[in-house]
Amino acid sequence: MTLHRKEKEALTFLATHLFYGLAAGATFGIMVLATNMGNIWTMARESNHTVTVIALFFFGLFVTFGSVGMGVGIMSLGRDDENGDSRH
Repeated sequence: MTLHRKEKEALTFLATHLFYGLAAGATFGIMVLATNMGNIWTMARESNHTVTVIALFFFGLFVTFGSVGMGVGIMSLGRDDENGDSRH
C-alpha cells in the first residue's frame, strides 16, 4: 500500500505535532518528579512498584500532551478569508 503525497504530508504534520506534545509531556513529567510536586516522587519511590507507577504516570502524560499537540496542530490549519468569515 503506497501513500499519496497529501497523505504523507498529513501524517508528517501529525507526527511532528505529536512529537512536540510528547516532548512537552516528558518535560512536564520530569519537572513534576524533580520538584516532588504533590509528593508524587516520594509516593512512587516508597511504592513496591516504583517502575510501574512512573511508567503509568508518563503514559498518561504522553497520551494527554500528545493529543493536545496534535489537536493544536489541526486547529491551527483553519484560516479566515479576507472578510474574517471562515465559512467557504
